[in-house]
Amino acid sequence: MARPKHMSYRPHRAFIAPALPTAELPRLVLGILGVEFLYGMAIGGLAQLLDLLGLDTTGFYYGDTTAGMLAELLSFGLLGALVTAAARSQHGRGFFTLTGPPLTALRHLKTTFIAVLALLLALELMPPYWDSDSLAATRPLLPWLALLPVSLAALAIQTGAEELFYRGYIQQQLAARFKSPLVWLSVPSLLFALAHWNNGTTPTESLQYVIWAFLFGLAAADLTARTGTLGAAIGFHLANNVIAFTLFGELDAPGSGLALLLFEPAGADLLPPPAYDPVLTATLMTELAVLLLMWLAARIALRR
Repeated sequence: MARPKHMSYRPHRAFIAPALPTAELPRLVLGILGVEFLYGMAIGGLAQLLDLLGLDTTGFYYGDTTAGMLAELLSFGLLGALVTAAARSQHGRGFFTLTGPPLTALRHLKTTFIAVLALLLALELMPPYWDSDSLAATRPLLPWLALLPVSLAALAIQTGAEELFYRGYIQQQLAARFKSPLVWLSVPSLLFALAHWNNGTTPTESLQYVIWAFLFGLAAADLTARTGTLGAAIGFHLANNVIAFTLFGELDAPGSGLALLLFEPAGADLLPPPAYDPVLTATLMTELAVLLLMWLAARIALRR
């Protein structure tokens, strides 16, 4: 029986309690493999359906159009449904056993979302300012604002489904099986990071993104353990993705379909490419410093 010794993680005891009766590792492995396989099949089937309807599947896969990006985000609802089904079939558990008490989770979500979003917006207003000369296009403001509620809802589905899978299902079941926080904090974060490997345009950029995503996952896992609900992790994740997807993007780049401000692709003028491509760049270190500030902002807002 897992019993977190760290006093800050006491709420995690109640959070993992529903997972204790079915903490066998094979159940979890089957659940994860089933979710990954069926989700891949579902996405492939959805893409084929869009193709049969004569719709652009490239936008769906890359999110470089508004309709495509929304479809991609909304498709994460399938992931959430499959995680819920896996918890039911493998462990006899219901949806709210994955999230923690719903009203408390909603309060944690709201508190963390506001705190982290406020921090990120404040950082955008501070120097060094982004270079307006690299601004390639701006979407019309009024249509962007009109679409914003739909964009936020789609992002909430995407972030909620990912947190349900990694910080809900996987973290809970691992914590029920293993006492050490090193296991149930790091393993879901590593799986989360590896799922983001293809987000870079080069192997080095992909590795940088994996490093960032792993530490992001650790922060979300820590907030989950401190609060005993998924709310804080979802709010943390949602605030980050609101900034990343609705405000800034690179022109015609993956994930740019909802962005208000579109910039020229970074490094587009570097011909030929640099001979040495370091991983621990100043940009990555800055992004990791911002991630630390985000986690601290969430901690202060939650007082945990």
